[in-house]
Amino acid sequence: MRPIVILDFGSQFAHLIGNRIRRLGAYSEIVPVDTAAETIKALNPHGIILSGGPQSVFEKNSPQPDAAVFDLDIPILGICYGHHLITHHFGGNIESLQKEYGEAEFAHLGGDLFTDVAEISTVWMNHGDSVTALPEGFEITGKTDICPIAAYENQEKKLYSVQFHPEVTHSVYGMQMLDNFVTLCGAKGTWNVERAADQIISDLQQKLQDKNVFLLVSGGVDSSVAFALLTKAIGVERVFGLFVDSGLLRKNEAAQVETMLAAAGFQNLHVARESEYFLEKLAGITDPEAKRTAIGNAFLEVKRKWASKLGLDDAKWILGQGTIYPDHIETGGSAHASKIKTHHNRVPEIEQMIAEGRIVEPLADFYKDEVRDIGRKLGLSEQIVGRHPFPGPGLGVRILCQTEPNLLQNTEEIEVRIKSEFALHAKVLPVRSVGVQGDARSYRHPVAIFGDKPLNEILTSAGKIPNAYTDINRVVVALSDNQHPQEIFAKTPATITNDRVALLQEADARIRDILEVNDLYHAVWQFPVILAPVGLVPNTESIILRPILSENAMTATAVIFSPEILQQMATALMELEGISCVFLDLTSKPPGTIEWE
Repeated sequence: MRPIVILDFGSQFAHLIGNRIRRLGAYSEIVPVDTAAETIKALNPHGIILSGGPQSVFEKNSPQPDAAVFDLDIPILGICYGHHLITHHFGGNIESLQKEYGEAEFAHLGGDLFTDVAEISTVWMNHGDSVTALPEGFEITGKTDICPIAAYENQEKKLYSVQFHPEVTHSVYGMQMLDNFVTLCGAKGTWNVERAADQIISDLQQKLQDKNVFLLVSGGVDSSVAFALLTKAIGVERVFGLFVDSGLLRKNEAAQVETMLAAAGFQNLHVARESEYFLEKLAGITDPEAKRTAIGNAFLEVKRKWASKLGLDDAKWILGQGTIYPDHIETGGSAHASKIKTHHNRVPEIEQMIAEGRIVEPLADFYKDEVRDIGRKLGLSEQIVGRHPFPGPGLGVRILCQTEPNLLQNTEEIEVRIKSEFALHAKVLPVRSVGVQGDARSYRHPVAIFGDKPLNEILTSAGKIPNAYTDINRVVVALSDNQHPQEIFAKTPATITNDRVALLQEADARIRDILEVNDLYHAVWQFPVILAPVGLVPNTESIILRPILSENAMTATAVIFSPEILQQMATALMELEGISCVFLDLTSKPPGTIEWE
């Protein structure tokens, strides 16, 4: 089958490009950046896409393809880092100018890539470097206010390139642009998404001929679909499902998951109640990466304990996980990708087991939207495949921890500048959160906005502030207090305790109740509720609401509910003892990840 080849330069979005190409009816194949041109030529590709990546073309040892790739006489599309790479290879100019993350207004000037694309449309930017001068024979085909060469082409050489990410859903005409490229490649009709489930099952049967699978089940979409695939591939008796109640689930969730999976017909499922063990392993840990690693190791230890108790021979039983592609890539899962955060199913011991062939992950190359489709094809109910995503580490990564205030030295300067430039009353919060900027990890401060300005106006500024201030990666707005406080207090030490878990469980339950009563559960893709050790008075905390829209977790936009719904939420949460403020996170991804840790 002739593919469109995607060269992986380490972008958080490389496999998403592959996903999009397949959804457009063309087969795609992702290969390492250093794949020889002759090897690529042997695949007889319809075209090539150069993905984005976290590095600059100026950096020493930045990833470079075999230069002969540009002599294959087939269409090539550059995206982000690929945009810079083509420019650099043919002698153009690139500079580090103003950074641009999130939405931008793009105006195209014609060209084959923009057939049936509106002259002005929204695209999704995520870059620091910019092309400032094109090589000879190249023509500008698009621009934004910040980026004067946001797209170009060279029809003679069959080269097309864009600075933004057309593969993400927030680039409004992005799929049309990719469809135009697929058409230019003559690759339409070479792939059908419906084949995916059958192909996975066939691959599992080949891989697991003499092996059984011990699967860690969370009750979420991914592990449930993995459970169904494995069971269909090798049979009920050869797949042992273990649902671990870590004590970090949402209120009453353990019982709900057991009931839901039983109703779905899963037979070989067992329950391990291990809340005390997990809390013991998390005692005193505050660093987000250390928490994720501790949780991942705790899951492995529980697995070992149960395997020993049941007498399961390691030589015959391997570990199964419901890992999907965003988990893999955010942990730096390809050669040049930056690590954004360590997922619980990518701790060092798991990585070693993968290298030794002792792990099976049926969904590791797929995104949430594809996983849902596969689940439907297997006959799973909407109650399962339509659930909001929930992180494997559970509330462990929604309870922010610190031993002392995370203070930013230039706090006052940033607050004064935001007041001057955006007419907003701002306070830099004395905590940090994880973000993704320019395909690389950021661990920086959120800024909180207070006052009576309409949320839609603040949302516009929220997209600009992280671009303007390198120390900021999130913008939140106070829902519960419209006054501008003189000080934000940090509560320390703040670690994961039974009391903090119970507080967040109750806060999360109240938000879910409001969503369900108002028929809003499916109005969002995911709704993390975060407990942060900061408050408007000493020794109190805040709740941060993070409702987002997404399709595959690689990008996301903040959701703003009606004032009435937001007031309901703020009122319900302010009734909780120890909570002095409620914030709404207005940050897109990028620059903020969906979860705060």
